[in-house]
Amino acid sequence: MKNVLVVYYTQSGQLLEIAKNVVSTLEISSEISVTYHQIKPVKKYDFPWEKETFFDVFPESFLQIPCKLEEPQPEVLSKKYDLVILAYQIWYLTPSIPINSFLKSETAKQLLKDTPVVTVIGCRNMWIQAQEKMKVLLQEVQAKLVGNIVLVDRHINHISVITIEKWMFSGKKESYLGVFPKPGVSQKDIDEATKFGKPILKDLLQGDYKNLQYNLLKIGAVKVKPFLVLVDKRANVLFGKWANLIIKKGKPGEKKRLKWIGYFNKYLKFAIWCIAPIVFIVFLLTYLPFLGQIKKDQKYYASVDQKL
Repeated sequence: MKNVLVVYYTQSGQLLEIAKNVVSTLEISSEISVTYHQIKPVKKYDFPWEKETFFDVFPESFLQIPCKLEEPQPEVLSKKYDLVILAYQIWYLTPSIPINSFLKSETAKQLLKDTPVVTVIGCRNMWIQAQEKMKVLLQEVQAKLVGNIVLVDRHINHISVITIEKWMFSGKKESYLGVFPKPGVSQKDIDEATKFGKPILKDLLQGDYKNLQYNLLKIGAVKVKPFLVLVDKRANVLFGKWANLIIKKGKPGEKKRLKWIGYFNKYLKFAIWCIAPIVFIVFLLTYLPFLGQIKKDQKYYASVDQKL
C-alpha cells in the first residue's frame, strides 16, 4: 500500500477542487491510501477579503514571514508518505503565508523529509518566481520536488485583473456585470485536471519519478509565457523594495503602516495599467535578439530543476 498526503491551503475552495481532481485517479486505486491535510492558520484569513486586509498582508507575504498554524490531526502525523501533493496559492508573487508557514514548521520537516513532492498551483497568471521560492523551501526541509502542475486564469492580463479583484472582494465566482468572463481557473481546466493523475499513479507504483515532469509536460501541466517571466522578475525586485519599506512602518493595521499600504496600492494599479503595457512593447522589440535566452528560460521554468 502506497501512502499519499495532500497538503493544501485554499480560501475559495478552487484549489481543493483542483487537488482532488489531480488525485482522483489515485483515490480509486486499491493500492493507494490518500490522506488530506488542510493548513489552518490560528488567525484566519477571511474570504472574501476586506480590501484593507488584503493589501496589508503584502509585506509579510512577500518577505515570507510565517504565521502561527493549528496543529495537524494525529492521523496525518502517524504515517510515512510515499508522495506528497502540495497545492498552494500565490500571494504577491510568493507562496501564500499559510503555505510558507507550513513549510517553515517542524511538521513540514517531519512529513516532507526525503519525500517526493508534486506541487499544484492555482493562480491568476504569475507563478514563476513563487515556484522558485517554493523550490528553496522544499530544499530546506530536504524534500524532493519531482513534479509541478500549474493551472491559471487564461484570460488576458488586464481582464483577469478586473475579474479576480471582484471575486476576491465579493466572494462570488461569477461574470462581472454579465459581460466579463468568470474569474479564476476555468471549470473546464479544473475538470480536466484528472488527466494528471495517470502519470503520477504510474510513477508512484513504480517508485521512480525521474520522468514524471517530462510526462506531465506532454499533457499540458505547465505553460511558460516569456513575457510573464520578465514581468515576474522585475516585479519581484520592486516588491522587495516596497515590502522592506512598509514592514518598518509598523505592525499590521497600524495607521502609519496603512498610509504606506495605500501608497503601494496606488503604485500597483499604476504599474499594472501604465507600466506593464510599455514593458510589453519593449519585450516585443527585443524578442528576437534574446530568443535563445528566452527558450532556455522556458525550458528551465517548466522543469523541476533548481538553479545552484
